[in-house]
Amino acid sequence: MGDAHRIGVVGLGVISRAYLDTLVGRSAVRVTAVADLDASRSATVAAELPGVRALSVAELLSSPDVDTVLNLTIPAAHAEIALGAIAHGKNVYGEKPLAAELIDAHAVMEAAAKAAVGVGCAPDTVLGTGVQTARAAVEAGAIGRPLAASAVMVTPGHERWHPHPDFYYAPGGGPLLDMGPYYLSSLVHLLGPVRSVIGSSSRLRTERVIGSGPRAGERIPVEVDSHVSGVLEHEGGALTTITTSFDGVTTTAAPIEVHGETGTLTVPDPNNFEGDVRLLGLGESEWRTLPPSAGYVGATRGVGLLDFVAADGQRAPRAGGELALHVLETMTALLRSSAEGRRIELSTSAQRPAPVPLTPREKWR
Repeated sequence: MGDAHRIGVVGLGVISRAYLDTLVGRSAVRVTAVADLDASRSATVAAELPGVRALSVAELLSSPDVDTVLNLTIPAAHAEIALGAIAHGKNVYGEKPLAAELIDAHAVMEAAAKAAVGVGCAPDTVLGTGVQTARAAVEAGAIGRPLAASAVMVTPGHERWHPHPDFYYAPGGGPLLDMGPYYLSSLVHLLGPVRSVIGSSSRLRTERVIGSGPRAGERIPVEVDSHVSGVLEHEGGALTTITTSFDGVTTTAAPIEVHGETGTLTVPDPNNFEGDVRLLGLGESEWRTLPPSAGYVGATRGVGLLDFVAADGQRAPRAGGELALHVLETMTALLRSSAEGRRIELSTSAQRPAPVPLTPREKWR
């Protein structure tokens, strides 16, 4: 265990349990410290994990016993924690988005480059067998030349189930910045980076009512647009239409469809690691479900961090900061386009991450 990569976790909210379940007990990594603004929460988590210390956030960021900071704070704090980790010479891997504001995301990447440390960022769901099998099919020519795609996410809003949903409706939140990273990261894997966008957005109401937990019935303000639609022009020429909404009830649309000259592919929910990939070829009458042919089998939250650690500076991490920065610019450009009523050219790009070969669970675990 002495050679294991040491992880310090900042932010112990709902998502932290999924990460800890994946990371604790692995041979390649060791969780050494946890921190949260609520000291009692960090003490409780540390007491459940042998060898893990409960520290303050400042203590964890400067701890010599941490190689990489896993940043699971709310979006508004992502940049502050990342920059603090980098200032102490540590790698940082964070929940999405990379930062709440594009200027802060650029600052994180520039600081990391200067300090020669690594940056990784969720989502890592795109590394599972769902999106990766779809990517393998596209690259194998199963639909011919890709022409277009659609991406659709419609829900009535997370306040119905989340006990503390405030950040979903604050700057850095909203359906696009919250859920868009799953869809846009998948689309970059499938069709490559984005060149330009045209967007339009709206806000159904100015308040939301918390539906569960100790604050049920409390009203919270909506500070961001809650329905966003747009068109993405990929560098390769394909066009994607995207809709993300916290204002609808549901949808029957496939989460992602990719259309080519000779076929159409349906891609499962990119918020999950697995799911059926279906193909209908030109002239065929029935959809075919493709067997998993790529991706981390049985993947869970945190597989992207394990991939990040395994990269060890020898290759680009598949859930890396460059992709997260490009995805964030794509999303903020859609919102700018809506506000300014014009097409926005992107200033960033990203290399498509290396595809994930079909990797049995016992190998990546």
